[in-house]
Amino acid sequence: MSSINVGYFPGCSGLGTSMEYERSTRAVCRELGIGLREIPDWNCCGSTPAHSTDSALSAALASRVFAQGENAGIGDVITPCPSCLKNLRVALEHMEDPLFSARVEALTERPLKMQHSIRSVLQVMVEDVGTERIRGRVRRSLKGLKVVPYYGCLMTRPEKVMRFDDPENPVALDRLLEALGAEVLPFPLKTDCCGGSFSIPSRKVTPRLAGRILDMAGEVGADLVVVACPLCQMNLDLRQGQIRAGGIDRVLPVPYFTQLMARAFALPEADAAFNKLVEDIEPAFACMQRRAADIEAEERKAAAAEAEKARLAAERAAKAAEKAKDAGPDGAGAKSAGAKKTKGKADAGGGDV
Repeated sequence: MSSINVGYFPGCSGLGTSMEYERSTRAVCRELGIGLREIPDWNCCGSTPAHSTDSALSAALASRVFAQGENAGIGDVITPCPSCLKNLRVALEHMEDPLFSARVEALTERPLKMQHSIRSVLQVMVEDVGTERIRGRVRRSLKGLKVVPYYGCLMTRPEKVMRFDDPENPVALDRLLEALGAEVLPFPLKTDCCGGSFSIPSRKVTPRLAGRILDMAGEVGADLVVVACPLCQMNLDLRQGQIRAGGIDRVLPVPYFTQLMARAFALPEADAAFNKLVEDIEPAFACMQRRAADIEAEERKAAAAEAEKARLAAERAAKAAEKAKDAGPDGAGAKSAGAKKTKGKADAGGGDV
């Protein structure tokens, strides 16, 4: 039985460009006991293009999503996409203004009646499930895998809207990846922009910004870059050919964190859906396995050295105990008596002289 039950908003990209995110998210949530109730007949949340055109129209799209949830008795919703998360949450906050809410209701003709909340899948996993429970589900440790977590612009910002983790130096994804056994490397660009939607109005901007992130990831020694955003994943994974053409020669796989969770939980390959990535992740896993074998060999060597050290210490303790036994009350008394007798003879001899 699921221990957590929430509404679920997949977002438009989950049915297309980020199918691997959607598939692995559902699989991992099942494994962790998170029951997902998909909002029936949901629609686009009105992300970037809509709200830049008309904030009320964008909020109306978001409002309909929540209204559809209300029809199914759903008030608390989670989504894997940070962009959807931001737009849905901003719409809820704007609709607290009666005048703005009236404009939206005039468009939807469906006033919201329930209290609603919207959080990210990552936030629920870290705050509600917890890293210890996640660690307990690991069947195939990611020991030996060197990763950098990339949060992007929206997972924790704007701070007043998202209210999750540290806006400039978030660590939630770091801790989750460590729970899977991976080595998380320090990454100063974890919240820098990847170029977002600039690929449409300015094609040169995105490869330059995304390339900077990949280059730094390679510089610190990462095997791959772990993401939680469909747009970030597309810019960092799909555009690596453009990035290399621009002079940054880095080839790094860019999986979603839920895909790595699926592997660590030993779920079927179809659930992890690594075959949907543009850059092949298998070389990174091969490197991980070699490194893990070296780590385990060193651990066995260290354990053997500790065992030998403990054996020698036990031997020394046993010898010390035996020596103490020999020098116990009887032995000490005998030696003392002998010493006194010898001393007495010497004194007597001295008197005769």
